[in-house]
Formats: sequence, C-alpha cells, structure tokens
Amino acid sequence: MNEDGESGSNSPANITPSFSNPGTPRSDAGLDMINTPPPVPAQLQRPVASVNQQQQQQQLLMQHQQQLQQLQSQSKYSQLLAVIEDMGRDIRPTYAGSRTSAERLKRGIVHARILVRECLTECERSARS
Repeated sequence: MNEDGESGSNSPANITPSFSNPGTPRSDAGLDMINTPPPVPAQLQRPVASVNQQQQQQQLLMQHQQQLQQLQSQSKYSQLLAVIEDMGRDIRPTYAGSRTSAERLKRGIVHARILVRECLTECERSARS
C-alpha cells in the first residue's frame, strides 16, 4: 500500500523495466556481448609459457647448485666418479651429433682431469704421512 492507502503499481515488487517499444521482442544477446571479456591475444599467452620456462630453469639451477654443494663435501675420488658417471650419459648423444652433449663431454673431461690431479696429490700426501 502507498501513502493514500491504495495498493499502487509502483511498489518494488511490481516495477518492471520500461522499454521505448514494449511490443518489440528483445534478446539479451547485447548484454552478453557487453559482459563477455575479449579474447586473449596469443602474444599475451606466450609470457606465461616463458615464466614457466624461467621457473623450470631456476629449479634446475637450484638442483645443480645443490649437487655442487654435495660434491664439494665429498672426497675428490667420489667427485671424480660422479663426473665420470655424468660423462657417460653424454657419449651416445655425442655420437648422434648433439653439439650440446659434445660440449658437456668436453667440459666433463677437463673437470675429470683436474680431479685426477687432485686425487693424485691427495694420495701422495696420505702416503707421506
């Protein structure tokens, strides 16, 4: 009821949106288009992949650093064995023509030579005492 005691059509339950031409059928398709976000361009999706790649690279780097710390705490001989084991994984890909494996193998050989020298000096020290 309104102030005059009559039940009016202006109560909140009876209010309907008014259109300029109520007899014309209307669809809500226009409203859906307004509320639908535009499609994300492919250029904006690429950084997500690169962020994932960066995270993977960071994880690999952290694992490598942990392995180095473990190697430093080991004896020279066990370090040498670990390097030789890693080198063994690069032999087949090197024969297949992988340049990165060949480079890793070369670095492994250099590292192994250094460790062999250090092992020899360690053996000589222990033999003297």
